[in-house]
Amino acid sequence: LTVLRAIGASWLVDARLRSLEGPTIDLLDARDALHLATGRVGDRLTLQEQGPASRILGDPNPDTFLRRVSAAGRAIAYVSDEAWHRVDRLISERRRIPVRFTRSSASARAPLTEGVVVQDGDVVLAADARPDRDPVLVLRAAAAAAQAGLRLSPYAVERLANESAPMPVPWPATARDALVSLLGAGKPAIAVWEALEQQNVITALIPQWGFVRSAPQRNPVHRFTVDRHLVETAVNASDRMRSVARPDLLLVGALLHDIGKGQGGDHTEIGVRIVTELGPRLGFDARDSEVLVSMVRNHLLLPDTATRRDLTDPATALMVADAVKTGEVLDLLGALSWADAAATGPAAWSTWKSELISDLVRRVHAVLAGESAPLPPVLTPAQLAVADAPAVAVLVEEGAGAWQVTVGADDRLGLLATVAGVLALHRLAVRSARTETVGARAVTVWNVEPEFGEPPGVDTLRQDIRLALAGTLDVTAKLAQRAAAQRRPGSIGRPPPRVDAIGAASQRATVVEVRAHDAPGLLHVIATAISSADVVIDAAKVETLGSEVVDVFYLLADGRRLDDEQIAAVRDAVLQGLTGIGGQVEP
Repeated sequence: LTVLRAIGASWLVDARLRSLEGPTIDLLDARDALHLATGRVGDRLTLQEQGPASRILGDPNPDTFLRRVSAAGRAIAYVSDEAWHRVDRLISERRRIPVRFTRSSASARAPLTEGVVVQDGDVVLAADARPDRDPVLVLRAAAAAAQAGLRLSPYAVERLANESAPMPVPWPATARDALVSLLGAGKPAIAVWEALEQQNVITALIPQWGFVRSAPQRNPVHRFTVDRHLVETAVNASDRMRSVARPDLLLVGALLHDIGKGQGGDHTEIGVRIVTELGPRLGFDARDSEVLVSMVRNHLLLPDTATRRDLTDPATALMVADAVKTGEVLDLLGALSWADAAATGPAAWSTWKSELISDLVRRVHAVLAGESAPLPPVLTPAQLAVADAPAVAVLVEEGAGAWQVTVGADDRLGLLATVAGVLALHRLAVRSARTETVGARAVTVWNVEPEFGEPPGVDTLRQDIRLALAGTLDVTAKLAQRAAAQRRPGSIGRPPPRVDAIGAASQRATVVEVRAHDAPGLLHVIATAISSADVVIDAAKVETLGSEVVDVFYLLADGRRLDDEQIAAVRDAVLQGLTGIGGQVEP
């Protein structure tokens, strides 16, 4: 704001400071409330201060407070970006053009689309444009600007916001096509969309957009407000347009996939209700509207299933096929999953997750085509050699940023828990594990990634696994020492951990899902607790979202699925093991 005042005082360009009076007061009020809440000077509005600061300002909840702070910041950022854009352009022009020619009365206008021209590098309205008679002009101008990689002049946006005729409902095909063209322009669409946002054009076109506008995200893996996340997702999806049969549905579905956030409750269920009404409003027919609804309903289906279910179990592909119904929707969801994760943040995507989703999509396509599902992976010759070895054998195969660790040992209860503990000691994050039985030997295959820093020495890892299985390395004690060293004074209340049996998730095993706060050696603690209930872990899938963990286990007892009593015993053992671990609270 101080710099904008200086630009305005220089008379170089119009800094449009009058439009920032409200946002300026909002930010100053927020900072005053933060100082009162903390009793000290500071500008960082961290999680623990949001509630007290919002109460000081009389907001009904912290989310309302955060929406106002975010909206104020965005308004100032937009005006600042526009001011510097004009300053840079003016300086560039003065370097190129002799001074005597800089006061030209008019700049050349180049037509861009009907009613839209380019002047001085910005997209503006033509002299004869009539927004009051052409309701599609606003989207046509936005799409043309984004496709040309140019900025939409704030003066043009202001006129469009004030003069545009209401959009007919349902939207005409030209309006729908212009929206798709805007989103399909890629990165340039972001600045154009933000310009429309600053004049409330988007909510005039799509009233439901007001629910997500500047809404905060409560999941720590997210880096954007809800509305910006949706725009980023649609922009990312433009890179996958040629991989799907209906790129228009991909882009619009990406834009709307989280439209149910910002209201409380299950955002997927709310989103389905919104898009059921919004699809026809945007001019999509009944079939296309149902595809959009399916994309919203199932936008988390592929990443959740790929990371939390055994892809080799036929029930997994059958479940997904039953949900998506068609290969067209499956491909749309595959592209959306990538775009959504890329817009969320670096913690939401990895090569490992990409490969899992691709494998799942391939298996579901086979089911939808009436073909046999791909056979489960078999042990490689090198892994079979581990099974045939006379003692504990460890095979480590290094890949791009990930390792596959295969351990062969005499079959016994608690084998997986012990190896999981050693991997945790070496700061190897487990992504998945499966067990194969070869005679009297058990072969566990682990997919792991180094958490940070240099990966451990392979020879040291092998030696520690052998020592732990021989009983001469106390893994549990070592992990407890590390947890104690990392514990900080004071504690933050966490929701209690959850242990749920997932009924029809597998045809061969009982699937149990554990949700808890992350902590050193958490997988070792859970697996040890499961083993204490005389239950065998046949496979495990592990996912960490920020500081929250979702671990899924495929369990057997005497080679069969668990009965209700055994499930209850597992639940009790795991909850008991998690009590007090890593900030978990007594359930």
